[in-house]
Amino acid sequence: MAAEENQQVGVSYVMPVLNEVSYVERAVRSVLDQDHAGPKELVLALGPSTDGTTELIQRLSAADARIRWVENPGTDIPIGLNLAIRASSHPFVVRVDAHSELEPDYTRRALEILEQTGAANVGGVMLARGKTPFQAAVARAYNSKFGLGGARYHGSPEAGEAESAYLGVFRREVLEEVGFFDESLRRGEDWELNLRIRTAGHLVWFDPSLEVTYWPRERWTKLVRQFSATGAWRGELVRRYGGRNPWRFFVPPLLLGNVVASLVLLLLQVTGVVSGVWSAVLSLIHLGPIAYLLLVLVLSFLVGRGIPLRERAHFVVVLPTMHLSWGAGFLLGLTRGAKNAVDTSRTAI
Repeated sequence: MAAEENQQVGVSYVMPVLNEVSYVERAVRSVLDQDHAGPKELVLALGPSTDGTTELIQRLSAADARIRWVENPGTDIPIGLNLAIRASSHPFVVRVDAHSELEPDYTRRALEILEQTGAANVGGVMLARGKTPFQAAVARAYNSKFGLGGARYHGSPEAGEAESAYLGVFRREVLEEVGFFDESLRRGEDWELNLRIRTAGHLVWFDPSLEVTYWPRERWTKLVRQFSATGAWRGELVRRYGGRNPWRFFVPPLLLGNVVASLVLLLLQVTGVVSGVWSAVLSLIHLGPIAYLLLVLVLSFLVGRGIPLRERAHFVVVLPTMHLSWGAGFLLGLTRGAKNAVDTSRTAI
């Protein structure tokens, strides 16, 4: 397909939404403002929101024929995505998150890259941003290679073949070939889908010229709930796919285990249960948490020069919250499965 023909093809944008009244209108606007010349449609999968999101989407849909919506009563993201994809019609499918905003040239550039590489799916950089000091600290953790494990879409400068893609711009025929998103998963559905795409012999591609603004959770309790659920479903993915999971999945639970062991040992040392030579030898267990704490402080206060003090102080809390919540969820998901793990950070409260 010639480049000029590629820019005339239809594109379907799909977005699952639940209680996102503060963010979804900007996400919708970033879709409608894409400079892609071909026809486009946006299909939203609406969960049972309680914050006015549904009413807002209904108003936007009534004002613009390109916006349509389907009900997603179960609220699960993969089910909502599949409902929206099946309700859409164009040969290219762009996943959009209600907390995200696409750059104006995102679609046009993505279609060019798909044409150049022959890839089945292409994604770019998740560029997290924050409006408050706490949300900005979370965004800084997202953008750091220490925050979410160094996946390419968190800031790699090099384009190339990828294990997964953030959001993604897909060829519809490939989605149909592999059977869409796995509806038995509540989190990690993108990684699992891209695994099946690669297993089927197709290429998943990353290009840093594609940027998507992402607004992370704005409260500590929501961050804990989000990362606990995400960790649980990563544990479920390890149960299902074993060693096909990247090594970085195992770092947070190892950190959590080290922290717990260190706290137990400290209690035994303080109470005198462990003393003498054994106490000295076992004290090596404390080195891991101490090194981690020093790393967090360095990242916050030395690397963070020029960043407002409140944001740096929040970062000291945010990074361990993300890692330890994720690690705890992972261990629960690994040992007993994640069927009951729900990301309640998407509720209105």
